[in-house]
Amino acid sequence: MGAWALLLPLLVATARAQVCAVSNNIFEVQENTIQSGPLAHVDVPTGQQVTLGSSSTPFAFRIQGTELFLNVTPDYEENTLLEAHLECKSGNTVVTQLRVIVFVLDVNDNPPKFPFELRVEDVPEDSKVNTTVIPETELEAQDPDKGDVLFYTLQEVTPGAGSFFSLLGTNLPALRLDRPLDFYKWQSMSLLLLVRDTQEENAQPSHTATATLVLDVRPADLRPPWFLPCAYSDLYVCINAEYQGAVPTGHRLPAPLILHPGPIYAVDGDRGVNQRVLYSIVTGQDDGTFAIGADSGNLTMTRSVPSPKTFTLLVKGEQSDGARYSVTWVTIEARSATGSVPQFLQSRYYGTVARNSAVGVEVRNAASPSLPLRVWAQDPDFPDLNSAITYRITNNTNFRMDGEIVRTAAQLTQEGVSYAEVEAMNTVTAGTARSVLEIQVLEPQGPPPTASPSGGSTPTPEPGTSQPLAPDPSRTPQPSAGPTESQAEDRRFSAVDMAALGGVLGALLLLALIALVILGHKQFGRRLKCCSGKALDHQALTFDNQAFSDPHEANWAPAPRASPGPTRAGPPESPKPPEPAPQEASGSAAAGPAPGAPEAARDGGSPAAVRSILTKERRPDEGGYKAVWFGEDIGAEADVVVLNAPAPDAARAPDSGSEHSGDGDDEDGEPGGSSTYV
Repeated sequence: MGAWALLLPLLVATARAQVCAVSNNIFEVQENTIQSGPLAHVDVPTGQQVTLGSSSTPFAFRIQGTELFLNVTPDYEENTLLEAHLECKSGNTVVTQLRVIVFVLDVNDNPPKFPFELRVEDVPEDSKVNTTVIPETELEAQDPDKGDVLFYTLQEVTPGAGSFFSLLGTNLPALRLDRPLDFYKWQSMSLLLLVRDTQEENAQPSHTATATLVLDVRPADLRPPWFLPCAYSDLYVCINAEYQGAVPTGHRLPAPLILHPGPIYAVDGDRGVNQRVLYSIVTGQDDGTFAIGADSGNLTMTRSVPSPKTFTLLVKGEQSDGARYSVTWVTIEARSATGSVPQFLQSRYYGTVARNSAVGVEVRNAASPSLPLRVWAQDPDFPDLNSAITYRITNNTNFRMDGEIVRTAAQLTQEGVSYAEVEAMNTVTAGTARSVLEIQVLEPQGPPPTASPSGGSTPTPEPGTSQPLAPDPSRTPQPSAGPTESQAEDRRFSAVDMAALGGVLGALLLLALIALVILGHKQFGRRLKCCSGKALDHQALTFDNQAFSDPHEANWAPAPRASPGPTRAGPPESPKPPEPAPQEASGSAAAGPAPGAPEAARDGGSPAAVRSILTKERRPDEGGYKAVWFGEDIGAEADVVVLNAPAPDAARAPDSGSEHSGDGDDEDGEPGGSSTYV
């Protein structure tokens, strides 16, 4: 036994020397790590070879001699475990098999990833607040790295969108509605959903990913149909329009009625829903006089109305799905059409046509040569009767009416201007109206003229045609006129004629004013000059008369009346009654000094009616004198005359009483007509 005990270790060592061995067969390597050196050393007995077995991880290892190398950069997301099977052979016989295992350690080297890049979601407009719009399972991202916790944030792309939506939590990416939606203000909103695999934004390594959310607001059916035009409206409510119209009694109009403010028309109050609207008459007619198109809303007559009457119809507009409806009033007044006269839109129409044009050629509009000349009249009381108006030319065989268009009825061979009267007749009411056509016949080579009511010279009318008078545009046809009576007789002149007449009258008025000024100056100029001179001497008025110095001088005789002529008066003869001045010389007398007697003396009519007594009274404290005239009764009223002191030049010429002394004073210096009366 002792010998065997000594031989056992030797036998084991010998056995080991006959097989392959490695120092370590389990390794841990972080992913993305490059191993440049050998992973393990293999002890191979003499006479044996080591190889990789077929069960090894493909392409992961290689053997160079007795060294085991890692042949790839490990990636945890591809392989978490790498395994090498080593076979030691002696010839073709496998002597030993070894197993080397490499565990790949995970590191944060991959960003998270959303299952989409763009997500478009329809959100109903009437969604309740705090409801989940998109669940978590449809928004969460995936991270290949083991154990990574993802953190989500929501960023607004459309300004203000962040106030409508939010996430349930940082790690819970469910989208929640925070406030009511409004289709008219927010029809589409965009948000950016961001995910990060670290809690801290600046952590390393850290990876992020983003996805775009587009939320389209789907309109809900919240509003009934709106009858347009709304009397008042905003984005949420409309006060429906009410319609009015008129029809003639005794007539059934074939076309849809023309209503005010427009045809019956309704739209879905929810523009996004835009349901088709169907129309019907609810109440207001028991005899079925009117019918309404279910799809068009056109109101038509099914029968005539025999007598004046007012219809008040209740019309309903209902959505085609029957979800909502609204109603409005339509008032139709049936009244007599007798005396209703059409009206032209223009008092005169201007057109052009080329010379030698064939019969049936359209006359062109002078203002827009590319368009035909079209005349149009309308019935102001019954617009529905406009379609019943016919047109004809009454006084010119060279033209004819084709509906509302003017055409040639003969070949025009001469240049010039042709005038024609066009008559519009309402075949229902028999009312007529007339207007004027002014058509220029031009050479075909020349450019089309641009005729206007106020510009250019007046061409010579074509021989053989009459020129009717243009109607006055300011006057409207009178209903009292007969249906066949011409309406153009009250419209005598055009605007150009009236402007020329106004200019002539203005010039005549100016000349008349100038003549009146000249005549007034000649007639009243001297009086005005005299009055203005007296006004300047008003402050120098005094009661002193230095020419009167002798207190014993006899009284003066009455002053003779001034004659209208410029001849100086001679000395007075025997006392004679003064003759009144003729009225024809009033202009000269007015320009001269006032007469020497007051009005009572002039109006006496007889020399004996008034007698003039000149008295004088001097006081020490008062200069000058007073002259008083008395009538037959000594107690009658007295006129007082104050004679002022003469001017300095009067002192040198004592014979002159004033600047006009020649007209009223004698050579002895007696006072004449230039005395001043107070």
